[in-house]
Parts: sequence; structure tokens; C-alpha cells
Amino acid sequence: MDKQTLASFLDFANHHQDATPEDIKILCQKVRQYRFHSAFVNPCYVALTKDLLSEGIVGTVISFPLGQDNRDIKVLTAIDAIRKGANELDVMMNVGLFKAGRHTEVLEEMKAIVEAVKNIKKSAVVKFIIETGLLTNEEIKKAAELVLKSGADFVKICSGWGPRGVSLKDVELVKSVVGGKIKIKVAGGVDTYKEAIDFINAGVNRIGTSHAVEIIKDLK
Repeated sequence: MDKQTLASFLDFANHHQDATPEDIKILCQKVRQYRFHSAFVNPCYVALTKDLLSEGIVGTVISFPLGQDNRDIKVLTAIDAIRKGANELDVMMNVGLFKAGRHTEVLEEMKAIVEAVKNIKKSAVVKFIIETGLLTNEEIKKAAELVLKSGADFVKICSGWGPRGVSLKDVELVKSVVGGKIKIKVAGGVDTYKEAIDFINAGVNRIGTSHAVEIIKDLK
């Protein structure tokens, strides 16, 4: 795989608590230099990132990394991000409510977010993050089913802040439910070229990583 094709799979992210405006400027410079798919930042930096990248793709995270903000807060934060220029949103699913068996409530929350976002910008991409390190195999499949029913564009596997990162087994389980109906993004521990290629070969459409530059440089 050539560098440009590989770069198109990578969302270059900086979600660190101590990320400064200068760090975001460096992130955007690297996105332009290596032509990564997007720059992913925390919500407070969406407007800055949009200014820096102009026509580039800007992504942000919603209710990250816990997913336990109230539904109305999630919806309003998603709307605010879109209005400030975000093209893609990675939204944390409420894993606590999900594990409590309140699947209808979780699904209705996800549907409300998708509807609110698409009403403002139909082209906006919505991904829901399922923290597979906290779920059984059957729960992973059920969570993927809910994301599919929500109208989202992607299932995202792992936040990168949970008890573990994504595994190839996770991808297999999610694919068994969603097939090719929606796309799959992965995050958490994808730091090398080989790891990235393994996930791409497994059918992943996007990789979120803070190690995008290292992955590209690892390509021989």
C-alpha cells in the first residue's frame, strides 16, 4: 500500500487533556503535510482547526471518553460542533445504561443525536463509539446492532481511553452484525504500520490514532 492510500485511512488525533492551541496547529500542519484523512480534536478546538485546515476535514468527540452526559447535553454539544465547522463526530455510547439493559433508551439517544446533526448538515458523518473492553462478545454484537439501527454512518470500536484498545476479534464481531451496511472505525493501540494494515485487511474503513506520523514513516 502506498503512503497516500494509507494516509487516507488515518484520522490524526490529539485528545489529550493538556493539548494547547500550539499543539493543534502542529497537528494540522502534519495533516496537511501527510494528507491524512482528517484532524480530530477536542470540541473547544473545532473552530481553530477549521480555520487552520480551511477545506480539510475536521472531526471532534462528543461526551468523550465516558459517554455519560445527559442526552440533551450530548445533542447540544453535537449541534455546536457542527455549527463551528466539524465534519465528523465520534460520540460515546452510554455503556453504563447499555449494560443495565436499557437498550431502548440508549438507541433513542443515538437516534436523537443523528437526527439533530443531519438536520443541520446532511453530509456530516456520525460515529458511535462502543467501548469493547467493557463488553462481552454478545454485548459487542448487540451494541453494534443498536448503532446500525440509529442511522449512524460508522461503528467506532474503542475510545483509546478504555481498559484496552481495539482487537481484530472486535472487528470480526462487529462485522458479523453490520456487514457492509455501515462503516467501521477503530482506535486504541494502533501505533504501527503492521497494526494498521492488519486492521485495514480485516475490513476497517478508518483508524483513529495519535501515531499517524509514525505509522506512515513505518511504511517501507
